[in-house]
Amino acid sequence: MSTKLVLRSSAAVAAVLLAAPAFAGPTYTNDNGGSFRWYGQFNPSFQSFDDGTDDYNRIVDNSGSNSRIGFWVEQAYGANTLRFNFETAFSFRASDGINQTTKGDAVSWSRTNIRHVDFQFETANYGKFSAGQGSMATDGIAYADFSGTGLGASTSVADSAGGYAFRTSAGALSGVTVGDAFTDLDGSRLGRVRYDSNNYAGFVFSASYGTDILAANNDRETYDVAVRYSNDELGAFALDAGIGAAWTEQTGRQDRRDVTGSISVLHKDTGLSLSLAAGDRDISGNYAYAKLGYSADLIAAGTTSFSVDYYDGSDLVSNGDSSESWGLAAVQKIDRYNVEAYLAYRDYSYADTSATTYQDANVILAGARWKF
Repeated sequence: MSTKLVLRSSAAVAAVLLAAPAFAGPTYTNDNGGSFRWYGQFNPSFQSFDDGTDDYNRIVDNSGSNSRIGFWVEQAYGANTLRFNFETAFSFRASDGINQTTKGDAVSWSRTNIRHVDFQFETANYGKFSAGQGSMATDGIAYADFSGTGLGASTSVADSAGGYAFRTSAGALSGVTVGDAFTDLDGSRLGRVRYDSNNYAGFVFSASYGTDILAANNDRETYDVAVRYSNDELGAFALDAGIGAAWTEQTGRQDRRDVTGSISVLHKDTGLSLSLAAGDRDISGNYAYAKLGYSADLIAAGTTSFSVDYYDGSDLVSNGDSSESWGLAAVQKIDRYNVEAYLAYRDYSYADTSATTYQDANVILAGARWKF
């Protein structure tokens, strides 16, 4: 009975999204070249998680691209532009924030859900300078991807069900969660200062220094560098790539260094794409990720995208352990309504050097993201 109720709720959410009029946040301008624009998105999903013993069916917010709202203020000064961005998540129940024993509150907002309080000054000749809560230089460095299926499948394979624990072969809940065993080692958002160079033949260099200003009693400090390359005019191909390194220090924890990179190649004539990512943490483990994607205009509503991907990790929880995941995803754009509907399946497996064996787990995620 509970499964039927969840499915009906999911269908009702999808119906509301499809019935809603398509619109974007209005842009207000002044006579001096300034503007104000607001934006947001909702991304509800139906999640069905099977840990090998029991299954759990819930309505969640897709952590791969959570529901949020924000605004931009821009003012031009000659060839330069000053910007301010505020953005917060709504903090609905997250797909990676629930587990077998608790599903948490439907809404639970705190200041840690603030994503951006960010001042930017972009110059014509010297690049862009940023200060405030926002993306570090390595934020997004693991996600080069032309597949069009990021809502259902990405390097961050734990987004779909990261809070759930693996069950042992005896059926007991272990102390190892999906989120523990699968990481992307991507950068983060912190209170930071950041510099981005101008684009030189497709290359952009970034550097930042930040500290966690939203979490209480946290003295985490991170500094990082990254370089990105993008070119969509390589004959029949488009290329997007990036690599970065981040160093983190925090009292009571071991200092760490993460190196992460990704690359994606699109064959424009066929819509086929290949995306690769890898990361290494000096004090723990590493991973590699690959995705094959296909996008085409199969129906008039919008682009249809499919992908299959595979993740392989080592030593991420303990020395000698291994974590593997594979997934299938499909995303259908509905351009008229600014909606992307998606369906994804993912399988997780984990093993370590202890006498304990773990059951495989899997998750189905079905939902729709509406942008406004």
